[in-house]
Amino acid sequence: MGELDKRQAARLVDRVIEVVAAWPHVNTNEHRFEGREFTLGPREVGHVHRWGIVDVPFTDGLRDRLIEEDRTGEHHVVPESGWTTHYVEDEDDVAEAIWLLRLSYLYHVKTLKRTPAGAEMFEDVDVEEELDELGVSDEVRAAFERRGREES
Repeated sequence: MGELDKRQAARLVDRVIEVVAAWPHVNTNEHRFEGREFTLGPREVGHVHRWGIVDVPFTDGLRDRLIEEDRTGEHHVVPESGWTTHYVEDEDDVAEAIWLLRLSYLYHVKTLKRTPAGAEMFEDVDVEEELDELGVSDEVRAAFERRGREES
């Protein structure tokens, strides 16, 4: 990747960081390999690398559905994990990265809302309505819900 490409990737990644860091209760921290991670308490929503890689953790079933729908790909280093990798090379990729990170965020919010503190903290986040707004497929929603029931 040339120097100009690296600067472009960094600008695009900065846009992802700006949006995700503004979500309620998201903390940003340094991550290895020139990265920035997003967390909700101890839960990692995902992380970005300056050169245009976005890594997002999902349950295996949810990851599989997202890959089948060509929303993301297997993780670039550990493909058999629940992690996914999305490459940010243009404006459309920025939107898709934010979409994936929001899905991960909503998954964690839904889980945290099962606790009294989480229910209060995230009372303004309507997970079901946001899933509708994201336009998730029935298969992705089923995988999202399936894991949620298993954790109950």
